[in-house]
Amino acid sequence: MGFVKEFKEFAFKGNVVDLAVAVIIGAAFGKIVTSLVEDVITPLLLNPALKAAGAEDIAKLSWNGVTYGNFLSAVISFLCVAIVLFMIIKAANKAKGPEAVPAPAGPTNEEVLLTEIRDLLKTK
Repeated sequence: MGFVKEFKEFAFKGNVVDLAVAVIIGAAFGKIVTSLVEDVITPLLLNPALKAAGAEDIAKLSWNGVTYGNFLSAVISFLCVAIVLFMIIKAANKAKGPEAVPAPAGPTNEEVLLTEIRDLLKTK
């Protein structure tokens, strides 16, 4: 029975449950960001560029037999995700407000005692 009790303590510790919730929410949030980038931002950026290049599909972009269209799409998607996440995190940090700075701690008993000894030595 010791193994079951030990596993129960491990599995239901606050850190493990918090981590599980964070992973699940992170996966759901990742889908939202991916959809925003792939379905909204990337087409808004790529459609004018594709029309200027004379291509309807980014995968058809090539130069001297090298098809660079998919790579270009991946780079643009990465940059869009990075920018969107930066803006979301910046807004979340701004909404959270400034962190409270703890007041400096007073002198310890040792410091007070040493100060008193120093002051006594100065007077002699």
